Amino acid sequence: MAMKHLRNNVIRAGLDALYFTGAHRVLRPLLAGVGTIFMLHHVRPARDDLFQPNRHLEITPDFLRAVLEHVRAQDIDIVSLDEAHWRLTAGDFTRRFACFTFDDGYRDNRDHALPVMQKFDAPFTVYVASDFAEGNGRLWWVALERLIAATDRLDVQMSDATVHFEMFDADAKQAAFGRIHEWLRSLPNDLQVQHEVSALCAKYNVNDSSIARDLCMLWDELKPFSQDKLVTIGAHTISHCNLAREAKPEAAREMRVSKERIEAHLQKPALHFAYPYGDKSAAASREFALAQDIGFKTAVTTRPGMVFTENAAHLMALPRISLNGNYQHERFLSVLTSGAATAMWNGFRKVDAA
Repeated sequence: MAMKHLRNNVIRAGLDALYFTGAHRVLRPLLAGVGTIFMLHHVRPARDDLFQPNRHLEITPDFLRAVLEHVRAQDIDIVSLDEAHWRLTAGDFTRRFACFTFDDGYRDNRDHALPVMQKFDAPFTVYVASDFAEGNGRLWWVALERLIAATDRLDVQMSDATVHFEMFDADAKQAAFGRIHEWLRSLPNDLQVQHEVSALCAKYNVNDSSIARDLCMLWDELKPFSQDKLVTIGAHTISHCNLAREAKPEAAREMRVSKERIEAHLQKPALHFAYPYGDKSAAASREFALAQDIGFKTAVTTRPGMVFTENAAHLMALPRISLNGNYQHERFLSVLTSGAATAMWNGFRKVDAA
């Protein structure tokens, strides 16, 4: 976890350097591209807990408001993914655009994000994992956080060794979360991840079966939510699995059936897709081809980057800019929307779709 903390500090220092030198303003015309797809998860009021290992997945309503104000002040059109798709395929780049996308289908997207988006008349997309909407999915990263928060001592069987954790303060809990999370992500597939986390939760009397119902919109909530003129519902697999770790038939089923379930429950087409986890270890050429074959109009990754005209040839591998809860400062917004930070991250390549 120390490495992750160091990485966050390095990123923050880099953003500060681009901001205070003014380099982002000079580079904006070259690196901002034609659009931005923002990635969000939770939008809810800040919590005071010292132990929040998933904090990067949430921003406050006030910060969302600040982002929208910033985008509008830059004279950037906030558009739906359907409109972004049209502009990319038609080659209409007369004005820059921004899309807002929310992963997983959390209830706070309705309760806290929607009122802010309505105030700005700003369309947005929510990608729904259909098992979460059924109320029986497993949000294992939340379960792991709740498990570690609830106990001071933990024994975890990792491979051939039992690892004992003593966690009497937030730093120790954060370190334990980091080590266990890293081990879990190394397992062959998400079914094994969920099995390991559920077994730990059962051993330490933590209920992980109700988390989806606690946090996510169910179908009877999604239906009225989806009828708002600003809302588009996209697909995010059935179980929120790492598609690259599944055999091709199962990966295709996860994508196709999630689309079909959304369309059956909401009576609306689900034409846009987000790859769970979404980095190179979770989505690459095979997954991009599957999304194309299944019939999605766009598919988004978590690979950082601005949208350039060249991305029109790679609509199943679109990059996004994460609105990360660790960097909720307004000075970072102008850096992020300039394209300077992601250009440096990507070695100044416009497209990363391999």
